[in-house]
Amino acid sequence: MCQDMMRAEIWLQDTLGNQKGIEELASRIGYSSSQVRRRFRDYFGLSPGAYRDRLRLEKAARLLIHTTCHISRIASICGYQNHSAFSRAFQRQYGQPPRRYRQARRVSLKCRLNETETFSYAIRELPARKAVLTRLYRPPRLRDNLRDWLRHTEGAEALPSRLEQATPVAIFHDRPLEGALPRLDLGMQLKAHSTSLALPPAFRMLDLPAQRHACLPLQHASQLDDAVLYMACRGVSGAGEPLSGDPPLLLQTEDSLELHVPLL
Repeated sequence: MCQDMMRAEIWLQDTLGNQKGIEELASRIGYSSSQVRRRFRDYFGLSPGAYRDRLRLEKAARLLIHTTCHISRIASICGYQNHSAFSRAFQRQYGQPPRRYRQARRVSLKCRLNETETFSYAIRELPARKAVLTRLYRPPRLRDNLRDWLRHTEGAEALPSRLEQATPVAIFHDRPLEGALPRLDLGMQLKAHSTSLALPPAFRMLDLPAQRHACLPLQHASQLDDAVLYMACRGVSGAGEPLSGDPPLLLQTEDSLELHVPLL
């Protein structure tokens, strides 16, 4: 993956809620606007604007399903300046207006609650922390050993040696609702007060905010989707805590894997 286009894709994800244009993106990565549009389409199959619209609608779909936020508030969070424009765009993408989509998907999840595998979990208020991450697109099958997976990731051999003892983490941006472009951030979780590091170009430092999470121990990485589905079903049914719609994290602890699902 071209690192400049990775940076462009991440920037689009991080600016869903505002109206910053492609001109600002081009200035940030040192290309002309036309070069950004051409190169981005070559890598991702869509123009930057169309891609950001897709991300906005995918985020809106997650918020509609997993939260009780008013639809106009969801539209604003996702960067739409008026409710009507949001509703038209959402119906074009999903074939239903937002309200009907929300009702249908929540009913479907409620009905699946008794069919899903059950998992034990604890609710914790996790403190603010940082992560050193690289992004993978259409990643291969998840490995149980995240550290081993990281060692085979491009650029990881140049990470500072002090990260060897940090906690491996994977962040899944296409869960609990599958996205058009499956993508995953892979790296190491650090404490909030960690100082800046000299990182290889494919890696970046990300601030993870303090937030409530449902923490589920997993025996194998293959349980990830079932565990997220279980928490989503519980959340919409009222049997458990509602999800925030933010991407879940998988961490490798000393003796197991632990899934962290962000909650409202």
